[in-house]
Amino acid sequence: MRYDLIIFDNDGVLVDSEPISNRHLAAYLTELGIETSYEDSLRDYMGSAMHRVHDLVLERTGQRLPADFDDVFHARVFAAFERELGPVPGAAEVLEKLAADGVPYCVASSGSHQRIRVGHRTTGLDRWFREERIFSSQDVGKGKPAPDLFLYAAERMGVAPGRCAVVEDSPLGVQAAVAAGMDVYGFTAMTPAKRLTGATQLFADMGELPDLLK
Repeated sequence: MRYDLIIFDNDGVLVDSEPISNRHLAAYLTELGIETSYEDSLRDYMGSAMHRVHDLVLERTGQRLPADFDDVFHARVFAAFERELGPVPGAAEVLEKLAADGVPYCVASSGSHQRIRVGHRTTGLDRWFREERIFSSQDVGKGKPAPDLFLYAAERMGVAPGRCAVVEDSPLGVQAAVAAGMDVYGFTAMTPAKRLTGATQLFADMGELPDLLK
C-alpha cells in the first residue's frame, strides 16, 4: 500500500445520499422562492457544507435563508434517509478489505456529525467507523474547498498529508484534497470526469479502488 491513511468523503462515496439530499435541497430552496433545479443543486452544492448554501444564496439573491433552514432541511433529509438510503455499491467491501489488511482509514465529510452518523447507521456502515475515525467540517469551521478538514483528519490520525489518499466525488472535495497536498481519487459514478479536474486518478466503480491504491 502506497499510503498510510485513506480518507473517504461520505456523501456519494460511502452512502448513496447525494440524489436524496440534492432533490430535497432543490425543492426546499424553490419553496422559499429561490428557483433551484436538481441539476442546479448538484452543480452548486454537492460536496459542500451548509454554510456554502447560505453564502451563495445571499450572494446571488440578497436573500438570507430562514434561521431554521438547516434544521428543517436536515429533518426532511433524515426522514428520507430512513426510507431510501443505501450504501454506495461496493463501499462496504472496500472498507472490509482495508480493515482486513490493516490499512488505516477515516471519513472526512462536509456534512454534520449527525448527518454522518444517521447515514452510517441507516446503511449499516457504522460497524466500520469508531468515533475516532469520523471528522466533519463542524470540527474546523471551514468546509471544502478549503483544505482544513483533510489536514485536520490527517493530524488527528497521526499521518503526514503526503502519505494520505483522499476518495472524493465532488469538485470542491478534489480541490480541498489537492490544496492539502494529498493524492485524490475521483469517483465518477455521479460526477462527470471533466468536473473532477486535478484528481490523481479517476474511477467509476468502487470495486476498482483497492487495486488503484496499491
